[in-house]
Amino acid sequence: MTLPDDFSPDKYLELHPDVLKAGLNPALHYLKFGIPEGRAYKGAARYVEKKYNPLHPKIDETYHHDGLASRHNHDFMIDPAFRAAYGRGVAAAGMDYNWFWRVHVGLWAARSAAKLTGDFVECGVNRGFLSSAIMHDLDWNKTNRVFYLLDTFAGLDERYLSDEEREGGVSERNRREITSGFYTTNLESVKQNFAEWPRATIIQGSIPDTLPQIDSTQIAFLHIDLNCTIPEVAAIDYLWDRLVPNAFVLLDDYAYFGYQPQKEGMDQWAEKMNLSILSLPTGQGLLIKP
Repeated sequence: MTLPDDFSPDKYLELHPDVLKAGLNPALHYLKFGIPEGRAYKGAARYVEKKYNPLHPKIDETYHHDGLASRHNHDFMIDPAFRAAYGRGVAAAGMDYNWFWRVHVGLWAARSAAKLTGDFVECGVNRGFLSSAIMHDLDWNKTNRVFYLLDTFAGLDERYLSDEEREGGVSERNRREITSGFYTTNLESVKQNFAEWPRATIIQGSIPDTLPQIDSTQIAFLHIDLNCTIPEVAAIDYLWDRLVPNAFVLLDDYAYFGYQPQKEGMDQWAEKMNLSILSLPTGQGLLIKP
C-alpha cells in the first residue's frame, strides 16, 4: 500500500486526535491501521474544539480502545514518559495494538515494584511490547536487576491446553496467530530487540518446563501473559515463594473477554492461598503479595 498523493500528516492528526495524543507517526498509522479501519485522511474534522472546563480532563473525550470505553481521566496518554515508554513497546511489536491503558497499568505496577528488592519476570513475552516499555521507562541498565523473559517464541504449547480451551477453539486461534505473525517465531529478532539491555535474560521453551531456569530467589514483579490456563497457574504457583513481600503480580488476560478458563484457574489457585485477585476493566488482574 502507498500513501495517497493528497495525504497530509497534519490533516490526518487533526481528524484523529487519538493518533496525535499517542505520539504515533500519521503516515505509518494510516497505512497499517487507518486503511483497514476505514479512517478518513481528508475532509471535515469530526471533532470540534470544546470550551475549556477546569473540571474536565485534558483529554476531554471518551477512551475507546482494547475493549474498554470510559469517560474517566486518561491524561496519562499525553504524559511524555508514558509516550516514550509506549513508543518503545510499539517499536518492539512492530505495530500499535492500542493497549494504552493496559500498558499504563503495567508501567504503574513496574514503577511500584522498582521500589522493592528483587528481579522482574515475564511469562509470555512474544515480541516484548510491555517488557520493552517497562525497561525503557525504568532505565533498566541502571537498575542492577535481571529481567527474565520466558516464552516458547513459537505460539502456545498445545500439550498444556485444558479441555475447556480445546473445546473453545484455542488450538485454532493459536494456529491463526502463528500464521498471521502475531505470535513471533523469530527468536533472533526478539534478541535484537532486547540487545540494549544486557541484563534481559531470554529463556526459550514451554512453561512449566523452563521455570527452573529462573535463578533469582527474590522477585519484585511478575507479569503472566500465556493465554493458556495450566502454564499460567503453574507459573504463579512455582514462583510465589520467591516473590518478596508487596511484590506485584499482573495477569494480562485474567478478566479479558474470551479467556474465562484462565480466570477460573487463577481464582481457584488464589482461593487455595486465601487470596483474592483484583479484576481490572482493562481485562487484567492484579495481585500484591501480602
